[in-house]
Order: sequence, then C-alpha cells, then structure tokens
Amino acid sequence: MKLLLDTHALVWWWTDNQRLPTAARTAIASSDNLVLVSAATAWEIATKHRLGKWPEVAALLDGFDANLRRSRFTSLPITHQHARLAGALEGEHRDPFDRMLLAQARLEELAVVTGDAVFAGYGAAVVW
Repeated sequence: MKLLLDTHALVWWWTDNQRLPTAARTAIASSDNLVLVSAATAWEIATKHRLGKWPEVAALLDGFDANLRRSRFTSLPITHQHARLAGALEGEHRDPFDRMLLAQARLEELAVVTGDAVFAGYGAAVVW
C-alpha cells in the first residue's frame, strides 16, 4: 500500500506521540508499505512554527531531510497537476495544506494516514 502522511501523523511518528493510533503506527512501520511525505507537510510545519502555533517542532524542521532518510520515507514533490486539482476541488474546506494532500492522494492513488474526518468526506482512503 502507498501511504501519504498528514502533518500530525508525521510529527507524532517522529516524536513517538501516543495520539498516533496503533493502526496508523502499524501501517507506517510495515515494510510492505511505501510511506510518502508531501512537500506541503514541510510547508505546513514551517508555517505553523513561524506563526508561533507549534514552537516544539523547531528541531524537526532543522532535521527534516535527515528525519525523512532515517525513517525511510519518500518525499512527494508538488506538481502543477497536484496544484491544479487542489485549487479545483469542490467543497468548502479552506485549508490549503489539506487540499494539496487530498489532490496528491487522488492523483497518486495514496491512502492518507490522518485522523482528520475531512479526508474521508472527500472520498480519500484513510488509515487511522
């Protein structure tokens, strides 16, 4: 299975936070699954940190690339196809980071590791 981690899933994985459910942990840890992290996730973490909303992620930002390699996660760049679909998605959800992850999940046929109900509402396969 190909998994796309949402921002909280990634941070909670890297910090071993118990709010990440067992099913999500098992899926991320399975060598049978390819785990991807969107460039939008790095953007969201950096934005929230800059705004003072998530001060505890400073070390994760500084070591982002090393953490990706250590975790054996694959970076997922944002393409113009992703951007076009994210901007065109119907619905009232306004979070640009979620919209990008939704577009990437659709176009790349990924299950999203997230506790955010909005993803299932947009028809995304969810692991949580």
